[in-house]
Amino acid sequence: MADPEQGGRWTWARGPGLAIALFLFVVVGGTAGYMMIEEWSAWDAFYMTIISVSTVGYREVHPLTRYGEAWTVMVLVSGVGTLFYTASLLISLVVEGGFHRRWEGRRFNRMLDELKQHFIICGYGRIGSVIAEEFRRQGVPFVVVDRDAGRVREVISRGGLAVEADASREEVLQRVGVGRARGLIAAVGTDAENVYTVLTARGLNTGLFIVARVEVEDAESKVRRAGADRVISPYTLGGIQMAATALRPAVVDFMRLATSSERLDLAAEQVDVAPTAPFVGVALREANLRQGYGVIVVAIKRQSGHMEFNPPPDARIEAGDQLVVLGHPDQLKALDAAAAGRPGTV
Repeated sequence: MADPEQGGRWTWARGPGLAIALFLFVVVGGTAGYMMIEEWSAWDAFYMTIISVSTVGYREVHPLTRYGEAWTVMVLVSGVGTLFYTASLLISLVVEGGFHRRWEGRRFNRMLDELKQHFIICGYGRIGSVIAEEFRRQGVPFVVVDRDAGRVREVISRGGLAVEADASREEVLQRVGVGRARGLIAAVGTDAENVYTVLTARGLNTGLFIVARVEVEDAESKVRRAGADRVISPYTLGGIQMAATALRPAVVDFMRLATSSERLDLAAEQVDVAPTAPFVGVALREANLRQGYGVIVVAIKRQSGHMEFNPPPDARIEAGDQLVVLGHPDQLKALDAAAAGRPGTV
């Protein structure tokens, strides 16, 4: 959503802020007037001002001179006027939903501040909406940044977080927690916008994992130079997928099932091996991942970037490796915990 408190400072200055300022002015001015005109103590003057402004009807603190009576009339008129203004303001805020919007704005900002290890989806078009839906199904935290107010409202109506803004601006990415994010997906309208978005995000977080969409092949090298870790062309990828489906439909069906969150008994996952993992330096045969966790190691991506498909039993698991495995989601979670070196795991 657009930040609900944008422009709110001026509204506050005209509304509640002005009411408070007027009330304080009446109280301070009334107190000072009684002290000068009647030569009362500060407390007596303050007390007289309060009972006059509140119109409670108590008797005067001390007998009043003619000038004191005139001053009391001025305090009464100004105080009652301030009270009426404040009452009408409160009623209008309640009727127009001002309190609700302000509360929603604070809640929205608090949720943004609490986001961590999330993904930032820049652009909620055809590609961005599919990505957001997949993240939602898998329970992955994310926030959408889009300049279209209608798209932002759509994300919010589906229970997501969204900001109506330009994703290539530094202050916007900082507001959605780019420094705490797990990754960013640049899927805005044009390749040029994606280049600017990637460039800005990479400058703010050098360790951020960035995936960018391109429409033309010439833009791929530019997006990579801007700092994207992966560059995806939906048209090229779609064409390859269609060709593979026509030639090897069973293989494509298997991969779709393995990578889809709709399949509850089989999933493919990437597991990062920490230095404290119990199987660091151990061969696959000795690690017993199949027996201990019920998973199949499909590939090992080494720290150098080299990918070993169908690794042999004597392939050793090293710290910094990424294991590509197949298994039940619960088994994959247990393996991920062990690979991270968390205590209490098998």
